[in-house]
Amino acid sequence: MEILAAFGSGSDARVAPWQSGVNWFGDERTDVFAFTIDKSSGSFSPTTRYRDYAINRELIHWESQSITRADSDTGRRYVEHARRGTQVLLFARLRQDERAFWCLGPATYVKHESERPMQIVWRLAHPLPGDLFQSFAAAIA
Repeated sequence: MEILAAFGSGSDARVAPWQSGVNWFGDERTDVFAFTIDKSSGSFSPTTRYRDYAINRELIHWESQSITRADSDTGRRYVEHARRGTQVLLFARLRQDERAFWCLGPATYVKHESERPMQIVWRLAHPLPGDLFQSFAAAIA
């Protein structure tokens, strides 16, 4: 909720519920992705068990929503974000029962494979702290 409030107009105290882990804020020209690393518990359906994980301290593997094609407006926005002058901010938590997300900060598109969902590799502007990377790596090992 606080993540969404940070992008609100400031004049409305109510924030719409976040129904998915992706949100495009057009006025701020920012994509915000909030994801859970360990999807082995919680209410994840087979279609929402995206493979999101830290490859290393600087690279994050993230999967888009299952309907996103590389040639769609959304897919092109992800791939071309730097050229278009938009930004991507990543937030992650280890498990669904954790309320708080870690702010991983801004990220830059590196590459993608496949579509529906797109499997995207993002480069973090600031490397993950070692202990956070260890927690994320242990969750998917």
